[in-house]
Amino acid sequence: MDAMILAAGLGTRLRPLTNHTPKALVEVDGVPMLERVARRLLAAGADRLLVNVSYLADQVEAYVDAADWRTAEGRAVEVVVSDEPDGPLETGGGIKKAAAFFRRDAPFLVHNADILTDVDLRALWEAQRDADDGRLATLATAPARTDRALLFDDAGLAGYTLDGGEPSLVREGNGAGRLVDFCGVQACAPALLDVIEAEPADTFSVMDTYLRQAKRGRRVAAFDGAGGAGGAAHRFLDVGTAERLEQAHAVVAAGDFA
Repeated sequence: MDAMILAAGLGTRLRPLTNHTPKALVEVDGVPMLERVARRLLAAGADRLLVNVSYLADQVEAYVDAADWRTAEGRAVEVVVSDEPDGPLETGGGIKKAAAFFRRDAPFLVHNADILTDVDLRALWEAQRDADDGRLATLATAPARTDRALLFDDAGLAGYTLDGGEPSLVREGNGAGRLVDFCGVQACAPALLDVIEAEPADTFSVMDTYLRQAKRGRRVAAFDGAGGAGGAAHRFLDVGTAERLEQAHAVVAAGDFA
């Protein structure tokens, strides 16, 4: 299993903490977020990791070089750093620049470095692997509680909302729609890499790619966790502001997130 950790963000909402510390190395309960995400990916079965870097890249590279990351079976993990020296390329651009890393023989995971979540990463990957509907990706989702949500229906991704407004559809609806939040974790088909490499821009959001592909009839699916143990919905916390960082310290210390 290949997995990419998106760690190139500037962390502007966490300043002044991130003036001298990259967002991916901000600690929650004494452990850098990058370390927390890597451990979860390895526990899910990843045996190759790619970490993209930009802001304060040398610190993240030094951390990765020193890390002794191993698979659940104890084997050493291949770790590659993808440098974006001219500034973060956003999620889609980051995947595009690193496209040559992926083996393309199975789905790969992409995980934001600033997200705490209880998503079952192995089950997410298997949902993408086992799907027979030609989907480009499977996004981990939770019931909508933010002003920027995604709209899914029976055919997958159908639209989005901004600032709590009415949903904007990118294609004709198919069945009942539901608004969800993206949890910051996705399992992607190898075919997505061809789509992303064909994008004319170098800096862009992968979500924009998904919406354009949905408009063209390609399927992007949601993984809501309702079929998991106890049928509980996913929980996630974006550790992107000082307030949420304090919340993250509390919930991790209480054992709510790994």
